[in-house]
Amino acid sequence: MMLASLTRPLLISSMLAASAFSSLARAVDYPVKPIELVVPASAGGGTDALARSFAEAAKKHLPQPIIVLNKPGASGAIGMNDVIKAPPDGYKVCVVIAEFAILPSMGQSRFAVDDFKYVARLNADPATITVKADAPWKTIEEFLADAKKRPGEVTVGNSGVGSIWHLAAAALEDKTGARFRHVPFQGAGPAVVALLGAHIDAVAVSPAEVYANVASGKFRTLAVMADQRAKGFENVPTMKERNIDLSIGTWRGLGVPKDTPKEIVDVLSAATKKIVEEPAYRDGLARINLGYAYSDAAAFKASVESDFQFFKQLAPKLDLKN
Repeated sequence: MMLASLTRPLLISSMLAASAFSSLARAVDYPVKPIELVVPASAGGGTDALARSFAEAAKKHLPQPIIVLNKPGASGAIGMNDVIKAPPDGYKVCVVIAEFAILPSMGQSRFAVDDFKYVARLNADPATITVKADAPWKTIEEFLADAKKRPGEVTVGNSGVGSIWHLAAAALEDKTGARFRHVPFQGAGPAVVALLGAHIDAVAVSPAEVYANVASGKFRTLAVMADQRAKGFENVPTMKERNIDLSIGTWRGLGVPKDTPKEIVDVLSAATKKIVEEPAYRDGLARINLGYAYSDAAAFKASVESDFQFFKQLAPKLDLKN
């Protein structure tokens, strides 16, 4: 009897903790149908891969499946606007990307920080400059020297006009005096395919988006735009190591329409915190070298606000017309 009386409170406490998430979900009756996860980029890129890894890992932590829906175009504006204007019922969630903070500074959108309620940041990655393995440039110095000799002739693919990767290549021009011909695509995936087909000379995308082709010997990454060398690219120098003071990259997180009830956002936030700890999710990111960078809703929103200000100051300095 004494043992039972001692263990009973512990058992009750354990049961309450285990059912906390499901109780919250029942309290708001959410979700009762599949959740649409809108990816504002084409299939095959880093944003798409992140979303699919997240959706797969979510099966253990949500009673309804997450369905990934690609809506590329306008450097992510089409997909993000689709969610911003959606009913605020939690059934349409957006993979919010760095372009959300960039496009307003270029006059290409009217996004505002408060257009979303934030769930969590999931990822952050630097930009790279990557070429085919048989390209004539073995170093970033050779690549930039050629671009200076032939202004506007060396072609660099990106994920769309005003995208973070367009901005990264333009920032490299600003820092070095080189001049590229920027070639926009509807996402990093199509830009990488174009490089494989030798339709462009280089791509400015994340390490994850070129990792498989670098590993297989088809591509060569010349430099990473980060303070430190990237995981999986330990033999690739940073721009700073080459005396180019440039560190720029992307981030990805989850957001819902701004009028979504707090109770629904809390359900998504609680589930997300568990999903990102799933080995399957972490392994999915690691396989393609996506950087794990979780932060909660408050910290994510603060970083988005900071980037709105950063890009507002940076964009006018850059030549983003081509």
